[in-house]
Amino acid sequence: MKIYTRTGDKGETSLFGGSRISKNDPRIEAYGTIDELNSFLGLARSSWMESPIDAQLNRVQSDLFDIGAHLASPGSERYSSVAATRIAELEQSIDAMESELQPLKTFIVPGGCAAAAQLHVARTVCRRAERRLIALGDSSADMQTTIAYLNRLSDFLFVAARLANRRNSVADTLWSKH
Repeated sequence: MKIYTRTGDKGETSLFGGSRISKNDPRIEAYGTIDELNSFLGLARSSWMESPIDAQLNRVQSDLFDIGAHLASPGSERYSSVAATRIAELEQSIDAMESELQPLKTFIVPGGCAAAAQLHVARTVCRRAERRLIALGDSSADMQTTIAYLNRLSDFLFVAARLANRRNSVADTLWSKH
């Protein structure tokens, strides 16, 4: 089987189930942004090989595949979205990471070590993915859970970036108004 099919050469793609839609459809934009987020997480993981949160990041990447598959199969129950229990698990991970960090009293400038900078990029892509899903106007329980998951994931990635800096002995850069 070849990787190229030529079926998208005229600007359309297939959803699971076979229906064809334009590649600029908001649904494609939404799951394309989820895919972009997943790729940035892979990049961040590659630059922090001894990460104490690598297992969580691996699980998040799997969650993102679940979300993408769910988005690519509208009207079908073939793929479920992320489980609501994952939100609480992210919150527990956030609390554990924050126990190692000083409380923030101001904004921080994204950056620091390579892993932290990449996690900050992933955080901003996560926020965009959340906006793209909201733009779909789907008020189903699955979509509301997915939006809440992405909201919590962006918090997780922010704290993970701070933890990456701490574990790599790099101070967060505090924002100061000029």
